[in-house]
Amino acid sequence: MSRVVFVLTPQVHLLDLAGPAQVFSTADGYELCYVAEASPVPTWQGVALQASLAWPALTPDDLVLVPGWRDGFGAFGSATLRRIADHHAAGGTVASVCAGADALGRARLLDGRRCTTHHDLQDALARDYPRATVVRDVLYVADDRVVTSAGIASGIDLALHLVARRHGPAAAARVAREMVVYARRNGDEPQASAMLRHRAHLSEVVHRVQDRIDADFASTLPLADLAAGAGVSERTLTRLFTAATGRTPLRYQQLLRVERAEYLIGHGSTVDAAARAVGFGDARMLRRLRSAATSPALRG
Repeated sequence: MSRVVFVLTPQVHLLDLAGPAQVFSTADGYELCYVAEASPVPTWQGVALQASLAWPALTPDDLVLVPGWRDGFGAFGSATLRRIADHHAAGGTVASVCAGADALGRARLLDGRRCTTHHDLQDALARDYPRATVVRDVLYVADDRVVTSAGIASGIDLALHLVARRHGPAAAARVAREMVVYARRNGDEPQASAMLRHRAHLSEVVHRVQDRIDADFASTLPLADLAAGAGVSERTLTRLFTAATGRTPLRYQQLLRVERAEYLIGHGSTVDAAARAVGFGDARMLRRLRSAATSPALRG
């Protein structure tokens, strides 16, 4: 089990904390910890939070996340900043929501890296940390295990990104669906996975079929089997699936295969090897679908 350690400061914003905490508590395999320099911790919204004064032992698999706070607060001491920096130096990931980026800056983790924060704080972040590259008007930025987000609700997007990076986009989509949020991952990098783009609907039948396809898109999945698993006829499934996603189950499966193949090719695989890995009998179908990828019929 991986730990997520939330580092809290007085006047912390509840949603900066609660959004990511909900994501990781909904996902499998995370233990949530809350640490602070003093407890209880007053929030800007008036609720006092209990936190531990002692940090748990951390491994590189763990995440340290600093939620944002109201302007003028957040004076972490040198010991806390050193723990944050040491975790990254040991191979761990650190993240921030909103003004939490200031703590990463003070820990010297933004130097030479891209980062972001709430739009009201971008100028101040760029001024205070001139060696950082502040990326404006994005939801989040990931750079060498330093992940910063714009703030407030975007902390959910950041957390979904981290879940997807570790467990895959299908796991992130399931968490987002459980939380009844739109499963988007439009951070600084191209991350518009088809598994997430086509989840912004309310059809439980289609979600169940997507779960099946997402988990096994490299296999042959006959329409009859998908329909039977969903408890509907083939004709009904095709109608519902097309209405919810804009494509048939087969087109959706092909899209996932092509998207995965593009990833493999971009990381050194040959077209033939990528085609076999994603379930195509040979490379001809993959080449045809790749060449058609810019057409409305296949575009994600």
